[in-house]
Amino acid sequence: MQVELTEPNIPIQPAERHEGCGYCNPTGVGFRITSDKEGESEFGEFPWMVAILRDGVIGGKTLNGYVCGGSVIAPNVVLTAAHCVLNVDPHLLVARAGEWDTQTKQEVLPHQNARVKEVIRHENYNKRTLFNDIALFILETPFTWEENVRPICLPEPDTNFDHSRCYTSGWGKDKFGKDGIPHVILKKIDLPAVPRATCQSNQRKTRLGRFFRLDQSLICAGGEEGKDICEGDGGSPLVCPDPNNPNSYYQAGIVSWGIKCGVKDVPGVYANVAYLRKWINGKLSARGINFKHFTV
Repeated sequence: MQVELTEPNIPIQPAERHEGCGYCNPTGVGFRITSDKEGESEFGEFPWMVAILRDGVIGGKTLNGYVCGGSVIAPNVVLTAAHCVLNVDPHLLVARAGEWDTQTKQEVLPHQNARVKEVIRHENYNKRTLFNDIALFILETPFTWEENVRPICLPEPDTNFDHSRCYTSGWGKDKFGKDGIPHVILKKIDLPAVPRATCQSNQRKTRLGRFFRLDQSLICAGGEEGKDICEGDGGSPLVCPDPNNPNSYYQAGIVSWGIKCGVKDVPGVYANVAYLRKWINGKLSARGINFKHFTV
């Protein structure tokens, strides 16, 4: 893959610089991919994106294995899916912000690792139905804001994103099943947010059957052939533009589940962040964490 590097000693700045949450870097930071892209994001395009890793020992060496995606919402808080962290020792987990190409450490800005101090899973999470599929990580050390590490904004409880053109990102597989290959470079997919009634109706035409009910804690996006979240993308954010500021994004969803990947008229299903916002507020307020980092 060809990239256009910055000249030496030129400050690494995106084309437009913003303070606060929710601002992506659509033209990248420091360099741009110049060859044909296959769904890869630019470096630093989604600065809130997190890779959740777990310590493991292979051949006597401690290595970090990929578990799920997540998002930065405050310097010491990561938002992810509850299903990602079932029966996992929190002390083995590492949140990595600012990652892009998983096969190199030569990026123009380094990634940042922070160990997980506490995992807060929704008390009413249902592992069978995946209702309330949300979790918060409280980190041992805070992230430092850089051009490739910034927070995403969270929507107010009554926010509706129906028909918005949104993005999801992750390092998950390129297709469903054993033949799927994880992405090396952070991928991005643009998807439409699908109204609740439409999603429930379309899901009932699948193996879920005619009595399937889409819980209030879930929303949908996608349904376009060949474009979807897939295995390994769990916990990753679905972000939609602020209707009052299209350059800024809110996190509308958290990747939860889907019927295969990229099937026409079958949207992927996400935890509903707006519906779950009060739960987030309550957990962070109890720990004295300021909401300013993810509030417009």
